[in-house]
Amino acid sequence: MRRTIVCGSTETLLIDRTYAHSARLVVALADAGCALRGDEEAMVLDPRMAAATPEDWDTEYLDAICSVAIVDGVEGAMKHIAQHASHHTDAIITDDEAVAADFLTGVDSAIVMWNASTQYADGGEFGLGAEIGISTGRVHARGPVALEGLTTYKWQVIGTGQARP
Repeated sequence: MRRTIVCGSTETLLIDRTYAHSARLVVALADAGCALRGDEEAMVLDPRMAAATPEDWDTEYLDAICSVAIVDGVEGAMKHIAQHASHHTDAIITDDEAVAADFLTGVDSAIVMWNASTQYADGGEFGLGAEIGISTGRVHARGPVALEGLTTYKWQVIGTGQARP
């Protein structure tokens, strides 16, 4: 709920079906003033949660709104992310190192995090200096983009007839 208007804010919460404290997590969000939109299984966790529309899974709210889905483990989460995420920043909260490793290598996003706030997705935090933008594409820059990421080069070569052997 801190600075929900920034690009690193959480838009969708995916909860493992086996997680024992799902209701506590959802109730805490609702109590903090977060509007929740969920799938059928998530809506059971708190009566204040509205039904999610297909658009909710693909929306960057930039507000105190969060879509919530119940998934089958890290595989279900990665499938949901592949289908709906912006591929900007995705995070996993887990004590299981093997699950975290699967997530970190299996999610194709510019920034993937383990047990860290998505609001660390910032060029300044990464030591890049002032962030000019973010790129989720594979080429040229990926992730937070600072001045160096937007710099191109022009090489000037002056010779006196040299040739490569």
